[in-house]
Amino acid sequence: MKYQTTRRKFIQNLGGGALLLSAAPLRGLISDSKMEEKLISYDRRISSNDKIRIASIGMGIMGNVDTDTALKVPGVELVAACDLYNGRLERVKEKYGKDIYTTRDYREILNRKDIDAVIIATADLWHSRIAIDAMNAGKAVYCEKPMVHKLNQGLEVIATRDKTKKTMQVGSQRVSSMVYRKAKELYMSGTIGQLNCIEASFDRQDALGAWEYTMPTDGSPQTVDWDRYIEGMAKMPYDPKKFFWWRNYRDFGTGVAGDLFVHLLSGIHLLTDSKGPEKIFASGQITYWKDERDVPDVMVAIMHYPECKEHPSFQVMLRVNFVSGNGEKGMTRFIGSEGIIEMTDNGFIVSHSIMSKAPGIGGWDALGTYPQAMQDELLKRYNQK
Repeated sequence: MKYQTTRRKFIQNLGGGALLLSAAPLRGLISDSKMEEKLISYDRRISSNDKIRIASIGMGIMGNVDTDTALKVPGVELVAACDLYNGRLERVKEKYGKDIYTTRDYREILNRKDIDAVIIATADLWHSRIAIDAMNAGKAVYCEKPMVHKLNQGLEVIATRDKTKKTMQVGSQRVSSMVYRKAKELYMSGTIGQLNCIEASFDRQDALGAWEYTMPTDGSPQTVDWDRYIEGMAKMPYDPKKFFWWRNYRDFGTGVAGDLFVHLLSGIHLLTDSKGPEKIFASGQITYWKDERDVPDVMVAIMHYPECKEHPSFQVMLRVNFVSGNGEKGMTRFIGSEGIIEMTDNGFIVSHSIMSKAPGIGGWDALGTYPQAMQDELLKRYNQK
């Protein structure tokens, strides 16, 4: 990829579908390691004025993954990081350099004029607030999925982006996936006929997959800024699970829907150009992980997508199971009238089964239940037709 402009101008002109900072893991976007290098390489030298200076807000698992991948892009420089746990700020200086500016207050980062863009990888409840503040402060934004914690927060985020004209990308890997875009080309060409059903699922069978992450040995009200974490909420005592295992609690995360259904649905919407379902039925329960969480560990959903100019009506069936005897597996299967596109970890498989134009005769030997003379007459008419 050749850049024919400065990197500052490039980031200003990026559209929503482009890779803002390549912050999603490149391995999740492509299966060819050589292609990865092509994606982040170019043939011009970077001057100090061309550098994109970033800050990462939230230095947990995805904060580190996103920051590491962003720094693979030549010309990107990390200058600051924010987290509410002291141990992660200490790790930032160990990993990225002692001169990295660290803080527990994200507003200090947004007030700096030398920062061009921020990566937001906090607990879900902070996504919309920080994204809005960042765009109003003139920063480009890469925000981990889901974009918002509560559905009614979405319109304000979109309105802020429209008002400020700042670049914002929500980190959902399948939207940036070359594999999904190639599968979309085949789908749009009619290779599986008329789409009528989609099946998608994630199966997991381990504690870490169920969000029981290893906690630090020194987590406490002294090392965690708990008051800032619950700012705007009713007062509650410090709870390490609600801070380090926040995905398990509705007040802080979005559970199965926001962490995993969103991956399935973003890929589905990319491939079909869908705007979203018309009807949704969902059911979930806590089956195995009775660790005080209040979000399901097994959840299913059925969605009806109405007919529109982009596609006919179709049904979607989603499932996430953290108690699965199937191990660690996931799949998305697009089922059409003439074939199936099945997404795999590194690509997709297309198979075909074309329905015969002739309707056939009988049906599970229904013909044999009629009088012989009628059987003969029906066979004669069918063969003539």
